[in-house]
Amino acid sequence: MSWKRSRKWSWGLEEPGPGAAAPHQVLGRLRFLLQCSECFRRALPLPAALCYVPREVQYKICKDPAAAASSRSLLSVWDGPGPARGSKRATIEVRKGGCLRATGEEYRNSAGLWVKLSKEHLEEHGVCHELEEGWVLAQRFGDGGDKLVPVDPVEKIQQQHQTFGTDYKPVASWEQVVDLTYTMQLGEKPVPVEPDEAVVQKLRYKSVPPNWSYEQDMELGRFLYDITERDQPCKDCFKDHLNSIEVSSQLDDFKVTHLTDNQRETYWESNGSPGQHWVRLHMKKGSVIKKLWLMLNACINSYVPRRVAVYGGPANRLQHLRTVLINENSYQDVCILRDMKTHMPVLEIRILECREQGYNVRLRGIKFKSFWERDLSLNADMFQAAQLVRYPLLEGVDVDVLYHRAIVIQRFIQLLDSVLGYLIPISDESDSSFSGMKPFLQLCKLGKTLVTHCLQSSESSPPCMLPKLFINRQLAREHRAHPELDPSGRNTVFTQVYENLKPSKTNNHLLNYRWPQTHSQWWECDFTTEGVIDNGGGFRDCLTDISEELCPSSGDVPMPLPFFVRTSNQGNSSSDTRDMYVPNPSCKDFPKYEWIGQLMGAALRSKEILVLALPSLVWKQLSGEEVIWSKDFAAVDVELVKLLEMLEEVDREAFNFMFGKELTYTTVRSDQRVVELIPKGSSTVVRFEDRKEFIRLVQKARLEESKEQVAAIRAGLLRVVPQAVLDLLTWQQLERKVCGNPEVTVDELKKFITFEDFDSSRIQQFWDALKNFTSEDLSRFLKFITGRSRLPVQLTIYPDPERLDMMPEASTCSCSLFLPKYSSVKTCEELLRFAVYNCMSIDTDKNTWD
Repeated sequence: MSWKRSRKWSWGLEEPGPGAAAPHQVLGRLRFLLQCSECFRRALPLPAALCYVPREVQYKICKDPAAAASSRSLLSVWDGPGPARGSKRATIEVRKGGCLRATGEEYRNSAGLWVKLSKEHLEEHGVCHELEEGWVLAQRFGDGGDKLVPVDPVEKIQQQHQTFGTDYKPVASWEQVVDLTYTMQLGEKPVPVEPDEAVVQKLRYKSVPPNWSYEQDMELGRFLYDITERDQPCKDCFKDHLNSIEVSSQLDDFKVTHLTDNQRETYWESNGSPGQHWVRLHMKKGSVIKKLWLMLNACINSYVPRRVAVYGGPANRLQHLRTVLINENSYQDVCILRDMKTHMPVLEIRILECREQGYNVRLRGIKFKSFWERDLSLNADMFQAAQLVRYPLLEGVDVDVLYHRAIVIQRFIQLLDSVLGYLIPISDESDSSFSGMKPFLQLCKLGKTLVTHCLQSSESSPPCMLPKLFINRQLAREHRAHPELDPSGRNTVFTQVYENLKPSKTNNHLLNYRWPQTHSQWWECDFTTEGVIDNGGGFRDCLTDISEELCPSSGDVPMPLPFFVRTSNQGNSSSDTRDMYVPNPSCKDFPKYEWIGQLMGAALRSKEILVLALPSLVWKQLSGEEVIWSKDFAAVDVELVKLLEMLEEVDREAFNFMFGKELTYTTVRSDQRVVELIPKGSSTVVRFEDRKEFIRLVQKARLEESKEQVAAIRAGLLRVVPQAVLDLLTWQQLERKVCGNPEVTVDELKKFITFEDFDSSRIQQFWDALKNFTSEDLSRFLKFITGRSRLPVQLTIYPDPERLDMMPEASTCSCSLFLPKYSSVKTCEELLRFAVYNCMSIDTDKNTWD
């Protein structure tokens, strides 16, 4: 079965069980999603079913168990949702067991969830007549308190059961309304609860202001992804999110304080019976754990935990969250809990068993990353101006507009997630219909699972023996200096590797590149005249050389290979995309383009990277996304985009003055060749009334100038990666998986560095030295240690205590840096920078004369 034509069962997903969507429901949702997709693409009002809000909801008071018992609840009524939006106007009382009627409209901000009361609802509680509407805080973030929980009115349920039967469930949610509206059903249809038309119209129309565009929806989707997915832990999680910590028992010299002192040489040791040891974390209200680690003390194996369980909840009602069996080979930090969605007042770590039937346990420490609960849910305060700096298309848009638009996008994503397995892979016939959904895929929870499953299910076994390639990098360097002497580039590292790997009489074993992620080395390099034993470092250096030959990092060097050409923006000082390349429209060596695609697929599957500076125009074609001229081609030739915009708006007099009879039906491609847009185009003058047709032809010619080359690269990609993976990845995700993180910062670097046996003062000195490093410096630093110039890559730094103020040494095979002692931060900075720019060859593994 081919990847392209595989169906739902090829993912290994279970057959629909109880609660899963029925086939007719899935078809209805697919029809609905396609309609929504068109609305997004054309910036039209979304379907009413997606924006459904019931006219009335009944709420029941749930008392805070931590508060003193009371027979009544007092609720403050505001004329807007919170102090930032309005003022407190009244107080209403709800008796124990009583209910509160409100509208279905909700509003979330950093204070919590608010519900709106109409004038009629307010009058029920004797609130002043001049108040047309009021807002009540239904659930606050972090501070506990009473909660308002929606319930179904008993009278209405009894009436509906009499009409539709006892199995009937009232239609009061937007998901049910979507299914009811778009799914074919036999018999009498249930009637939805009456909608709140004012709120429905607000979500449909006011979330699409004048001049709103599809590009802004994509930008908003990217913003929501970044907000929910980026790793933004509190700077000091212990101080800001932890109230206190308890242990079951302790020895006098190994107390609980050692769990949080961040010292490698100290530890906590229990003093009790086996199976009775625990650590209890009391969290501050509103904090949510992202990751929780145990820091093991491996000096004596019998003190190391073997099996632990994590419990969480209120202190008097702890519930089991997870049991972890710690790998016998783990001796450092072990993650025992991740990705919590709600606040747990208490987290208890129970040591169920130690290795070798040990009696007591030792832990070097506990660490965690955490967030405030309010940061994990969609709320209006996310859209403040300070948060939108990186999203220029959203700047200046009203906060409420963005908030309400985000609500309908979130609903759209929820439905898309429910049927995603039926949509993938995408057939050629439905590509255009699906393109409107593509930018939102990164928000789908199921997408990551499907990508992982598709890659794992299509893996092949790695070769028993790595092919050994003999590569002369001296010849490659000579060619880079004067590539005009050999336009074919036969001495480049790229061509040497390609020729060594292509099928021949002596090489019948073709590499398919569909290996597991753990297979990190694809071939072994023997560099002529260089002393290197390649255990991975030489191979990564080889990939870096190939990347540099295809897309040089410097715009001042000649192009070593003919497969890509520099974009026009590289010569344009006003462009912010001056380092991009596009496939060469004149190059017809399609087998090599396919091989480039295979290397990209291999990088996607593995932890290796292939740094190719390609614009969104290329990545979108590879991932199957819709290309937008004004946005995507601006990264190639921004001056042409501006010229055509001006040409479309100009009047006849200005057109004749600027162009006269000099504008013909021709355009210049990225390879600097002039092509005719129509037969005899070079001798046909563009008239004013035909200028829009001329613009269309230019846009078509330029967007498709590298169509054959991109198709060959994609064909190579699809030989390594199932099409379903390309369907599920946005172009940004595809670029990141192939090329790594394009910009290196000290904060990002900190996530990937492990220090072994360093004291805190030397670690701080190292980070202080890197503060003045530019992104280019940090890329060089990465390459010096790992052979790679981008993240992600794990690094380990070891102390070199015997040397003072000397050059650091690195092992690219193990991604390790050996750091001497330095007398000052300045000395450390200067010697590190000198090393990463001047000590890039690998000459320390064996004798050069071998």
